[in-house]
Amino acid sequence: MEKLSPRELIIKTLKEKSSLKQDVYANTLHAFNVFKSIAKKVAADLKKEAVAIDKRVVIDYREKGAFEFELRVAGDLLIFSMHTNIFEFDKSHSVWKTSYVREDHLRSFCGIINVYNFLNDSFTYNRVNDSGYVIGRVFVNKENHYFVEGKRQLGFLYNDFVHCVIDEDAIKQILESTILYCLNFDLFTPPFDSIKEISVADMQTATEGMQIKTGKRLGFRFQADNDDFS
Repeated sequence: MEKLSPRELIIKTLKEKSSLKQDVYANTLHAFNVFKSIAKKVAADLKKEAVAIDKRVVIDYREKGAFEFELRVAGDLLIFSMHTNIFEFDKSHSVWKTSYVREDHLRSFCGIINVYNFLNDSFTYNRVNDSGYVIGRVFVNKENHYFVEGKRQLGFLYNDFVHCVIDEDAIKQILESTILYCLNFDLFTPPFDSIKEISVADMQTATEGMQIKTGKRLGFRFQADNDDFS
């Protein structure tokens, strides 16, 4: 095989990777815009149902820019954020065990949509020390194949990277599973030892700034496939 010059290698890399990443970015951005559209509809539908149940239950959709939107569901705030860069999986990742990726390694390059879960009160009362969690990551590649890494049902319902192509139905299912997960992911009281000591400054500002840290699993181990909501 003829050895390529540095310039030829640059052109080859630009052709293979840079154009590829533009394609993956376009696919991910399109999927994210569909997420926005469907999230807005889902929020409107749930809001009608919630009002009939209890007017105090708030369901709301808010767009925060080209790459972020929020869903408020009762006391939870879900933030969906698209990363603007494209990533490849580490060679130890399970996607490399599939014939789908082994046949074409460029299929391993993906855009990422991150899903975060916060307490809505953390933002309402500016509790900047409160914790949130990444509960899911949606990966989309050049062929619009996708899978989700996430907690509980998010991690095992949407993990067929080889066959699953992202579309409106898939996005709606992911959204509904995400909302259901958060509603079942309850706020635990922190262990006594983690809060028994508090500074004067924290106590003085607790009422106005809520500096006492709050999170759904504060003080507890939070790891994949080991959550118990019963």
